[in-house]
Amino acid sequence: MSQSDTDTPAEPIPDASTQTPTPSTDTSANHRHALHTNLKRGMESRHLQMISLGGVIGTGLFLSSGYTIQQAGPIGTILAYAIGALIVYLVMLTLGELSVAMPVTGSFHVYAERFIGPGTGFVVAIQYWLTWTVALGSEFTAAGLLMQRWFPHTPTWVWSAACIVLIFTANALSVRFFAEAEFVFASIKVFAICAFIAIGLLAIFGAVPVAGYTHAPMFGNLVRDGIFPNGFMPVFATILTVNFAFSGTELIGVTAGETRDPETAVPKAIHTTLWRLVLFFIGSIVVMCALIPWREAGVGESPFVLVFNSIGIPYAADIMNFVVLTAVLSASNSGLYASTRMVWSMGNEGMIPRWFAKTNRRGVPMLALCAAMAGGLLALLSSVIAASTVYLVLVALSGLSAVVVWIAIAYCQIVFRRRWLASGHAVDELKYRTPGYPYVSWAAFILCTASFLLVFFDREQRFALVAELLFIVVCYAAYYVQAWWRKRHPSEPELRLP
Repeated sequence: MSQSDTDTPAEPIPDASTQTPTPSTDTSANHRHALHTNLKRGMESRHLQMISLGGVIGTGLFLSSGYTIQQAGPIGTILAYAIGALIVYLVMLTLGELSVAMPVTGSFHVYAERFIGPGTGFVVAIQYWLTWTVALGSEFTAAGLLMQRWFPHTPTWVWSAACIVLIFTANALSVRFFAEAEFVFASIKVFAICAFIAIGLLAIFGAVPVAGYTHAPMFGNLVRDGIFPNGFMPVFATILTVNFAFSGTELIGVTAGETRDPETAVPKAIHTTLWRLVLFFIGSIVVMCALIPWREAGVGESPFVLVFNSIGIPYAADIMNFVVLTAVLSASNSGLYASTRMVWSMGNEGMIPRWFAKTNRRGVPMLALCAAMAGGLLALLSSVIAASTVYLVLVALSGLSAVVVWIAIAYCQIVFRRRWLASGHAVDELKYRTPGYPYVSWAAFILCTASFLLVFFDREQRFALVAELLFIVVCYAAYYVQAWWRKRHPSEPELRLP
């Protein structure tokens, strides 16, 4: 394992955008990586873009957005989502440079290990793995509950088990099959949101009748009770929630190692992320708040259902139940993929036994996949038998873990660019460059760090911050205890490729 840190000069990783899993005589670091793992580059640009959206658009938008509106009001919610989208975009710009220069699967902790230090690399890997593992447990539960609407006499666990089998199979067949499945799931969500916004705008301008209005509603409901009806502090709390809601966009970095032509696909996916997030999230919020008084937006059921019912669309609740079910399947599909690749990458880097990095003839790391699924099942079990203790702590940790990863990404790009220039390379040699460096990079780092630390001022989320800080300390301690043990008990050197 590399012992590099930010004060030790290191040779920049050569460009690996053209690497393939086929044998080669190239001895660069990235080619050794590809040869050792045998992962397949089976994803295309369209897959990458849908995966980045599928990782973000989930039940939070379809079900919980009404609660957010009630807390911050219409304008406050729109402002919070706009700031959250800006933060995500800045992080993605820094990730783009790293992912194109070093398109390796499980990229976050590899970058952190190389540009910050091996202990930080281990912490980032565990943090990101935990984020998706806990999400897996909640999504499996949600799938079973959603099916209860149509099959009320069937036990919930039956449908949860069916979801588990489906998602495991999609990931086990091949990375191409996973990508196609995610493309379908994410497409349904995107179509539903576009239809919601389009129909909602027609209703807002009076082209479609709306219950309770004899004229075009327009946008009066947005400011009916003032710009910040509950004050500005709820807006601040909403920004924190929005950051968590936007976690998943960084999946682009995880998939870069298995994407065809990452030099083109990754920047394209990044640049389309911001405007799509703005369109889908802010557009939906504007439609909801214009057609439904904001104080009623989170009462009882999804604001999407309330809007569809007010317009008179038949079977609105069933339609949204189906859409939310696809959102759950999409989130669990992406979650299992991300968790698997993080386990695989830790094995590949020697942080855990290296046999976790083994792949089958289809390029699927089955041992890592089984380990990731086991983690999701344990999270599911804890949500059933220890919801108020173990699972509560896991949820608190996973909420802030994504922000920790964002902080690491931004700082790694700053160090990478500094070392790239110090080693005699020119900026023009980079196939993709973070625009506005170093201002964009430092803005991403500072805003993410502020989002993390300012959780302290939100009483409801203060427990999450304390738990996360303690967990980070435990992760560092675990790494250094492991390093001490290996030093005291050296084993036979492992066979490495030349």
